[in-house]
Amino acid sequence: MRISLSADLTTFFSGKKIVVAGGAGFIGSHLSEVLEELGAEVTVVDNFITGSKQNISHLNCRVIEADVSTAAESYFPLDYVPDAILHFASPASPPKYQAHPVETYQVNSVATHNLLQYLSSKNAQGRFLFASTSEVYGDPEEHPQKETYWGNVNPNGIRSCYDESKRLGESICGVHSRNFGMDVRIVRIFNTYGPRIDLDDGRVVPDFIKNGLNNQPLKIFGDGNQTRSYCFVTDLVDGVLSVLAKDGLAGETINLGNPRELTVLKTAEVVHNIIHDNTSFDIDKDVVFQPLPTDDPRRRCPDISKAISLLSWQPKVSFEDGVRETVEYIRRSRE
Repeated sequence: MRISLSADLTTFFSGKKIVVAGGAGFIGSHLSEVLEELGAEVTVVDNFITGSKQNISHLNCRVIEADVSTAAESYFPLDYVPDAILHFASPASPPKYQAHPVETYQVNSVATHNLLQYLSSKNAQGRFLFASTSEVYGDPEEHPQKETYWGNVNPNGIRSCYDESKRLGESICGVHSRNFGMDVRIVRIFNTYGPRIDLDDGRVVPDFIKNGLNNQPLKIFGDGNQTRSYCFVTDLVDGVLSVLAKDGLAGETINLGNPRELTVLKTAEVVHNIIHDNTSFDIDKDVVFQPLPTDDPRRRCPDISKAISLLSWQPKVSFEDGVRETVEYIRRSRE
């Protein structure tokens, strides 16, 4: 399932030197792939803590194996002048960032500063896009969540190495935008799924798919009435590149996600029915309930009115079609 690439995106990215930090990750690899299709000269920087070389093995991009928390001058060629940097270099799944808490808070803070400073020194007019997250809203008391909402985050909880460092990353972006006049944009990404997602990611959709394909009960944490909103990866990529390419968005923060809200229990039913060809979903047989993790949000749904207004962007892929595509991809990869 491919996104239809607009002429505006092709015009902007063709011939541009684009850095994708974290470009071997789930979302980063899809961005790198589409950027190549648009004619950009892509440089992927990844230390492969959670990214996979297999995700980008089919691409022609330059790949630099490095930790972007270190000085950018240490791994970029001396004469390299990027037109834009997309900073997607962070573990994003709870099990992965909790296994690498120091690397996670460094890559979202120190690396954000280092990459911005590098871009400023090489090309002060270049564009910088920071991949933030819906986790900055924590367990939200506002629903759905608008960009103006400040969030309800536990600053020293088990998830804080990720969500608080993303909030700090946004602060660093704001300083470089306001104080140094740089063209910095922030996207707050809500739950995204699709081909290449790690089945050990730990979040709802890959976890359900993994268990379903292994003919195991789907694990639901809590009572299953908490909600999530799921965006297919091609829709997200279209939104991210639209944010970066459009003129006049310097300093903007924009939610990207699917506003269709589903309970976790309904999510389990959809995934089960797709994997098992609409075999009747039996909650007593097909689901096992487990305790809710600490600081797990009760509701999560983006207000995307800003993305619609500024970008004319909204998701096109239904959850059912996206899950079907993801399941088919995983089945093919296992053959």
